Amino acid sequence: MQTRSLTAQVPMAPRMTDDPAELVPELAGVSAALFRITGNGSVPRSTIGLVQLRAGQIAASTYLTVLHTGFLRRAGESEERIASVVSWQDSPYFTPPERAALALAEATLRPAAHGERVTDELYALAAEHYEPKALATLMFAIGQVNFFTAVALIAKPVPGRAFTDPWN
Repeated sequence: MQTRSLTAQVPMAPRMTDDPAELVPELAGVSAALFRITGNGSVPRSTIGLVQLRAGQIAASTYLTVLHTGFLRRAGESEERIASVVSWQDSPYFTPPERAALALAEATLRPAAHGERVTDELYALAAEHYEPKALATLMFAIGQVNFFTAVALIAKPVPGRAFTDPWN
């Protein structure tokens, strides 16, 4: 596998030039369902956004990181909260429920050196802060961003372009 030089110019064109949603139109129904699930109101939209930003950071996807940063800014999140998602464990800007959600995302998306990724203790902590429907919604929100991580890493849409048009 070839790596890019640290000083190399990163092209501002997607790797996959055809819009995957146009190539596979069945994606529209899946995508719409996932957005309805995460937007069902059982988990604050800000928490979903923070979790999805952290997932983009963990995946090292500039596209997802820029996308979710933009969503959070437009939703009125402070720059301090957005900037400290990467170091949420020692940041003073997050509530206990947000910390539980970020810990759940982190555990789910990072390989564990030993044992389970999501321990019984972590699940119990999250369950202290979220009712069953909200916990299921949070689980699907982590899955949703993980689903789109493959698109971001393989097709490599252009960061900063409109969410609905990253392929041009």
